[in-house]
Amino acid sequence: MADYFDSPSVLLVPGQTVIADIERIALTRHKVLLSPQALAHIASGHACLLRHIAAGTTIYGVSTGLGANVDIARQPSTAQAQQNDVLWARASGTGPAATDAQVRAMVAVRLARLALGRSGISPAVAMALVDMLNYHITPVVPLVGALSEGDLAPMAHIASLFTGKGHASVAGRGQVSGAEAFAQAGLSLPALGPKDGLALISSNSASIGLACLNLGSISRLMRAHIAAFALSCEGFCANLSPFQPQSVQLRAAAGQAEVSHALLGLLDGGTLHQDGLARRLQDPISFRSAGSIAGAALKSLQQVQRAVDLELSSSDDNPAVVAETDSIIPNGNFDPTHVAVVVDALHLALAKMAAATGERVIKMMSSSVSGLPRFLAEAEGDGTGFAPVQKTVAALVAEIVHDATPLSPVVIPVAERVEDYASLLFPALCRGQRLIARMYELTAIEIMVAARAITLRPPVSLGRGTQALMDRLAPLCPRLPLEQPVADNMGHLVQVIERPDFWADFSILADKV
Repeated sequence: MADYFDSPSVLLVPGQTVIADIERIALTRHKVLLSPQALAHIASGHACLLRHIAAGTTIYGVSTGLGANVDIARQPSTAQAQQNDVLWARASGTGPAATDAQVRAMVAVRLARLALGRSGISPAVAMALVDMLNYHITPVVPLVGALSEGDLAPMAHIASLFTGKGHASVAGRGQVSGAEAFAQAGLSLPALGPKDGLALISSNSASIGLACLNLGSISRLMRAHIAAFALSCEGFCANLSPFQPQSVQLRAAAGQAEVSHALLGLLDGGTLHQDGLARRLQDPISFRSAGSIAGAALKSLQQVQRAVDLELSSSDDNPAVVAETDSIIPNGNFDPTHVAVVVDALHLALAKMAAATGERVIKMMSSSVSGLPRFLAEAEGDGTGFAPVQKTVAALVAEIVHDATPLSPVVIPVAERVEDYASLLFPALCRGQRLIARMYELTAIEIMVAARAITLRPPVSLGRGTQALMDRLAPLCPRLPLEQPVADNMGHLVQVIERPDFWADFSILADKV
């Protein structure tokens, strides 16, 4: 295990964790450290909780039951058995398991929020979460069962490891129990204190962890989308007038200026900027309005980023332990509706982007619209070209639109109808993961179709950015006559455009998107 501690680290400072920190913890071997301030906050919160227990304060989930059982008194003196029950009863998820990266993101977010000191968690249990990340102990977490009024089920599957139960892998090896996982890492299981079970699970950290990963993927997707559209402009000989500053300034729609600036930056230095080169005065709307369509998605993305940043820097513990005022405060801050609403809007914006992308791909293959051979087929072949890919495009757009459709705001009430509302953020984010994957595949298709269209045009000078894109991406695109299944090319393209390092050399995209 020692090699884990030779890697760079991420320091969790109360209120200062950002989305990129969660991504680094989830996707890399970076070790995690709690700052001195975080350790002090956790210790102060725990001491405050113990003072109130000693004074006989009625505390939800400590001296009472949970949910509808709030009217049942419990004895803090039997804390260990109570905490086991809290965790085992709620480790009731089902469905496919989260990936290792998703689980690490969930744990990292919970740690970032525990660092604020509002949970009353035992310092040893908080450190056990740190060990879980640093020794790559990855719990098995089913993805069905959370309604996001506290992600009780997924967080309970994580926390059950501390009781010796549950299932986990260590450094990617086969599944073992929680007790075996900690033993393999040379660690002891922590003893659970009077509020530790509730502190570990009464949080939307599973949702926020997924959101951090989704946002990173969507940020890269936006860059890939604009790059693909720039190639389509080259292949279609599009009219760039709608993206010029004087056009954009007539109506400053959200995100339109940033997208248009990035697009023109990629096309800069090419002949498409010259007057008279565009084939049409008015291109189809999927081309002409692509700046405002993608701009709406960009602004929606930024709204979600702000909402998630707020969650990362604040506590959703109920009850909250506030050591500064020596108080225990019941609250409803576990409700993330403000995040769910903007996530739904972002998914809808991406679906609109997908609809326009699909239209552009189909139109580039239409000889009557693009002026290119039908289906971009080679002259000597049977005319098939990329025709079958149109069905894939239609299927992808249909799936994207389906996954972007918001879940119902009405949920079956549970817990004797005490829990009579749910934001459904967690299942929305799970659907969002599928949507993002389909969007990458659709973007890869636009790239390969646009690259083919460019090769069929009379020789022109591409923009400096689009030429660089062609140099890197065209070798991955199908050549006609085909040399392998088209799906192989699509898969290779997706792998490349998903990588953060691929976009590092395209500063115009990094600066504006």
